Amino acid sequence: MLRASTFIHRRRTAPTLCSVLLKKCRYNTRTASGTGEERRALSKETASVIVIGGGAVGTSLAYHLSKAGLPDVLLLEKTELTAGSTWHAAGLTTYFHAGVNMKKFHYDSIELYAQLEKETGQDVGFHRPGTIRLATTEDRMDEFRYQMQRNNWHQNPQSLVTPQQISELCPIVNIDGVIGGLYSPRDGHVDPYSLTHAFAIGARKYGARILTDCAVVGIKKLDTGEWQVDTSSGSLRSKHVVNAAGFWAQEVGQMVGIELPLIAVHHQYLVTNPVPEVIALKNEFPVLRDLDGSYYLRQERTGLLVGPYEAPDKMRLQEEWVSSGVPPGFGKELFDSDLDRISDCLALAANRVPSFADAGISQVICGPITYSPDSLPIIGPCQGLPNFWLSCGYAYGIVHAGGAGWYLARWILNGEPPFQLLEADPARFGPWTSRSYTAAKARESYGLNNIVVYPKEEREAGRPVRVSGAYEVMKERGAEFGFHSGWEQPNWFALPGDKRGYIPSFRRTNWFGPVQRESELVRKRVGIIDLSPFGKMEVKGQGSAGFIDLLFANSVPKVGRTNISHMLTPSGKTYSEMTVSCLADDHFYLVTGSGSERFDQRWLEQHLLSTTDVTVVNVTDEYGCLGIAGPHSRDVMASLTSTPVGNKDFPFLSFQNLSLKGIPVLAVRVSYTGELGWELHHKSQYTYDLYKLLLEAGKPFGIGDFGTYAMSSLRLEKGFRAWGADMSLDSSPLEAKLNPFIKLKKSADFIGKKALLQQKEVGLSQELTYLTVDATDVDPEGNETIWLNDKVVGYTTSGGFGYEIGKSIAFGYVPCELATLGTQVQVELLGEKRNAKVVQCPVVQPEHIRKK
Repeated sequence: MLRASTFIHRRRTAPTLCSVLLKKCRYNTRTASGTGEERRALSKETASVIVIGGGAVGTSLAYHLSKAGLPDVLLLEKTELTAGSTWHAAGLTTYFHAGVNMKKFHYDSIELYAQLEKETGQDVGFHRPGTIRLATTEDRMDEFRYQMQRNNWHQNPQSLVTPQQISELCPIVNIDGVIGGLYSPRDGHVDPYSLTHAFAIGARKYGARILTDCAVVGIKKLDTGEWQVDTSSGSLRSKHVVNAAGFWAQEVGQMVGIELPLIAVHHQYLVTNPVPEVIALKNEFPVLRDLDGSYYLRQERTGLLVGPYEAPDKMRLQEEWVSSGVPPGFGKELFDSDLDRISDCLALAANRVPSFADAGISQVICGPITYSPDSLPIIGPCQGLPNFWLSCGYAYGIVHAGGAGWYLARWILNGEPPFQLLEADPARFGPWTSRSYTAAKARESYGLNNIVVYPKEEREAGRPVRVSGAYEVMKERGAEFGFHSGWEQPNWFALPGDKRGYIPSFRRTNWFGPVQRESELVRKRVGIIDLSPFGKMEVKGQGSAGFIDLLFANSVPKVGRTNISHMLTPSGKTYSEMTVSCLADDHFYLVTGSGSERFDQRWLEQHLLSTTDVTVVNVTDEYGCLGIAGPHSRDVMASLTSTPVGNKDFPFLSFQNLSLKGIPVLAVRVSYTGELGWELHHKSQYTYDLYKLLLEAGKPFGIGDFGTYAMSSLRLEKGFRAWGADMSLDSSPLEAKLNPFIKLKKSADFIGKKALLQQKEVGLSQELTYLTVDATDVDPEGNETIWLNDKVVGYTTSGGFGYEIGKSIAFGYVPCELATLGTQVQVELLGEKRNAKVVQCPVVQPEHIRKK
């Protein structure tokens, strides 16, 4: 057998390399491509939704919108359907996703592809041989167990398999060094070209129009609120416009004045000539993902298709397109291949699948795939541009297309997302996502595509971007930073004697001891934390109180008071949690988590359209925030101001404008730790001086730093919910037991009130429950499967270790009948079902309750 290195060297100059990928495309040309009339001219000047882009993503959206009954859906494609990244994609489809809610995309896509031919008459070339992910290290097996615990409450079948089982499923694989695998039996691959045309056939079947050879040349907002889309065939008007233009999405975005954090990556894969060992197989073998070799390998007819992911220092970005745009006319072209970049991966593939080493190369494909900084798509409404939608940045567009089309269609039709998907929302990015940042993160995301992904791991490319004035001094004091919507925020602090950095593990590692120390600091003395990443907004105007009353389910706080309030969707889901402080009758100060800053701002602005006497201003970068918490926090405050800060003078959930040794702050008596504490909001230029001032004033009281890990542990013990986890668009505030904050009897007909009243009448099917978990070296963190008698009964939403009680804690959703005190269940952690019990919430009372 030829060595892989010899095989690679020999094949580099093979004369069979071609620049056009031959596909198994069996489709009806007349139906799929459209009539001549559609191609030549616009038959109508208006549409309800205009979708820009004729790839798998755009056609899927047109299909789902029209199938849902929306009339006058129009898709515009500048050349022909599938031009762009779709036509040359490898077409892999897998139920697996390392995230949580993106799993739903994969499931919806695959289930749709399985029946699409029956619906449209178009064969999509869908094969379902399954997928096997190979493990050659114990850490990789831990990763598989970790993913299993997060997957088993989903409808995505998968199991761990032995090397012998792998050999039986895939006889051509060399299992030397393989210690196990993760098997997804219903995975496979689809022909992207045929899939796209099936979507197009379906879209037309339900009334959509598709116009090819029709380039969009301009977009503008009209005074009527509609969008005008200028094309090479004329102009149109539409209420909604969706940018699904693939690697042209940047140019389309620039037409409306936005810069999207997108960049094209050169992705290479190759197809071999027929392979005798493949021809001899009775069944198609599962798609192989050799993660440590950083490539995928599947059967392509009687040959093999191998797709590597190059290391960050070897891969190539098409950075010229960011500055100069995509060359005019670029569509079904490919880049020049470079097998030197993928030679290491190919050598590993030749060793793992020996028959590959002797195969001749038929084609090498090197085409553009659009990446966002985190490799996840950008799906949802565009900030500040009502009814302008984004559906772009799909690094894995084929497996996402079906689910993404359904998801965005429901959002457009219903005015709210159908489920929680903040990780793909456009609001996760902001002005801080510069071109250099996008390039650095895309290189990192693509280059590290197949590495072991550990919980709590931080990726450093492109950082720092947003920092507070205390960043440098906190760094000197041992801060280990986490990334929060561009901000650097300390997760924990390494003091002398602690191991710096993050030691990767799926179990408790070097942060565990320091977090215990910080938790004790806050409980017994006083700690300081940088909360500058909090999103901060000001709502002003004569109608601001009425505006707040309409958007929030809680009562409007009185002047000088703060409350915890929730914005709901029309269907009664929990859209957001914020603290609302009433500075004056016509002036409110809103604070939200770092991850929901622009998400919440967009919702507020969206509802401003019905009023002219209210303004919403995002002041996140203008204001910093430091928090102090602990029994001696009042002592520190008292030493810096002449204003009384005792409990009677400064009660819980009130605020005052103070001068702390000359530094003006808005001091809010609240702390997410559940201990006595204040949030000290101030102009950003004072952050450094305020931080140093608090440290100096706190010396007599044993002040120290604490980070977000300790804060999370403390809030869990106090039973505080976390937005985006314990309460989100996947649940209602009644299910999350947020009843004290939901004023159903207030006169205002707030958004979501009607839906909540209906829920109360019908009754709930699930409830958020509070669990202690018998864990030892690994703790729940959220999204683990909850079991009862070998049956899946729910899932955790957040979790961690409670240092005061010395036990693991988790929130989780279970059927109402199981949410009773004392119920025994199990929580799956790294392949073991750990005993858990429903207990009274909280296990530690917050300070303001203890005082009572």
